[in-house]
Amino acid sequence: MRNFARTLVRGLWEDNPAIMQVVGMCPLLAISSNALNSLSMGLMATAVLLCSNIFISLLRKFIPNEVRIPCFIVIIASFVTIVQLFLQAFLPELNESLGLYIPLIVVNCIILARAESFAYKNNVGLSIADGIGSGLGWTIGITLLAIIREFIGAGTFFNHPVLPSGATTLLFILPPGAFLTFGMIIAVVNHRKGIRLAKKAAREKAMELEKAA
Repeated sequence: MRNFARTLVRGLWEDNPAIMQVVGMCPLLAISSNALNSLSMGLMATAVLLCSNIFISLLRKFIPNEVRIPCFIVIIASFVTIVQLFLQAFLPELNESLGLYIPLIVVNCIILARAESFAYKNNVGLSIADGIGSGLGWTIGITLLAIIREFIGAGTFFNHPVLPSGATTLLFILPPGAFLTFGMIIAVVNHRKGIRLAKKAAREKAMELEKAA
């Protein structure tokens, strides 16, 4: 149970795919001009990641090492197809809004990377934790980026107007705005990480001085 929780938390923050590992950048930057679309894409990617992790973990002893990547892609593509058919049947407007980015989940490097580096090497329980943690971690990253871009660039919050038109900056909902916003998020995270590491080093040094005294 402890390993399950540790794996889950690691995907949410310590090894967050979007903010810490900086993977899955194409959809992260392309979709993130709208918070609702970003949240939807993140949840769909999480569902595919979770299901593919479970399936690959169950079959890991039967998948030949030489053809593991093609097998991973087939499994991932199958779940992406299921998700897209579900959207077409029950959420056609969302399916139309996301368009080509839904089938591109198949080649999302986060899903393939977790299949290769984790699910293929671990049991089902830990693979579930990794799928949920990494998927939700990426969802948090893309949704946070989208909220900031949508708020500053369009003056809305999940499509609800909150700022007058004169208070917005169009740049932030354009492609360059994605890079600028993501860079600022990374800068803030690295700054806070640096502060924590400095405090930890200071505490360790203080403990060493106390022992020496």
